[in-house]
Amino acid sequence: MFVLNGVRCELSHSRVESALADVAPEPVRKHGVLVAGTWFPVRQAFEHATGLKRQEFTSHTARRHLVALGFEVSGEITARASVAEAAHAPASSTSGESETPRTNVEWHTEARVQAAVVSRLVADGWHILRVADTAAREHGLDIEAVRGDERLGVEVKGYPSSTYADPVRSSQVKPTRPSTQAGHWFAAAVLAAMRLRGRRPDMRSVIALPDFPRYRDLYAETATSLAAAAIDVWWVGPNGEVDVAGA
Repeated sequence: MFVLNGVRCELSHSRVESALADVAPEPVRKHGVLVAGTWFPVRQAFEHATGLKRQEFTSHTARRHLVALGFEVSGEITARASVAEAAHAPASSTSGESETPRTNVEWHTEARVQAAVVSRLVADGWHILRVADTAAREHGLDIEAVRGDERLGVEVKGYPSSTYADPVRSSQVKPTRPSTQAGHWFAAAVLAAMRLRGRRPDMRSVIALPDFPRYRDLYAETATSLAAAAIDVWWVGPNGEVDVAGA
């Protein structure tokens, strides 16, 4: 359950699938969501599932709630879409969301790792309380979930690319090598997980990482310390599989 623009919405994975069962998908231009094997624009899917008009919410909002339900989404976002932009977007099927989902998007981006973990948690019976907007660098837990008396906090990291995601800079090579940057990201994830243990000792603290040799090496060097701090590490593979020990 969540409140959007003053409207109380009840949404579940099965409700989204049911709402779109007989709906013809519009072409996906930028942000897509995979529902029962079919790609829909995220705003079309969210509109049918909630009953809200699509000019009342942004693609960012739709993505966030659909990811929280365990759906796979496509399309990278570089900044939070503004409410003003959404208010001026047409409500018709030509509302600027038509492009075939990108098939060359790297599987190890932070957003895709996050979506894979959310999907696994939902499948394992967890209720998702929070999914952060990682692309906009939203502060706080990347994923927060509850199952019975268990509470879970997940810090998510992707793996660095050698080039920029921004199409304008896609031909440029980053000055920092991916393996070096990965070391910084791993350290940041460990610090965040340790801070969570300090703030919320009742909450299981997890780091989710794409399964790369560099991360595996860093984990091997810190595994004993992480175990002593009661911090788990989960590995996400290229097909979205998640190695979740004890889940």
